Amino acid sequence: MWLNTADPAELFAAGVAIALLIVSAVLLASIVVFFLQGDRARWNGEAEQKARALLRRWLSPAQLEQYEKKGHFEVVGSDSGKRYRIHRYDQMNIEELDERGARVAVWCFLPEGNLPVGDTMLAQKIALETNERSALAIANRGRTT
Repeated sequence: MWLNTADPAELFAAGVAIALLIVSAVLLASIVVFFLQGDRARWNGEAEQKARALLRRWLSPAQLEQYEKKGHFEVVGSDSGKRYRIHRYDQMNIEELDERGARVAVWCFLPEGNLPVGDTMLAQKIALETNERSALAIANRGRTT
């Protein structure tokens, strides 16, 4: 067999070479992942800033004031006339309110894709103000307690 006739020093040198190749590949992969994550974070930050700016342009003066002061704003449903509060996070972020402003239900519906929160909030606003019934038909209703 080849291993029985091979010089132990040659086997050791081959093992070291293979180990160095593996370590180099792992190190290179780690560096690539590190830089890609930095680009993704930078892109997400820029995308979120643009999404918030677009959302602000679509909000009424009263909604903008609510959003700036409290991190949420209220809309009126196009079909029922109910009030909804849309919060600045991306899941289960819509509260249905009663006439006193108390929460009676929590809703969640999102556009497809991995969008910035500002874009998601704008899509939710437009959907509730223009086609409330269809939006709630696909929404998940959460617990209110």
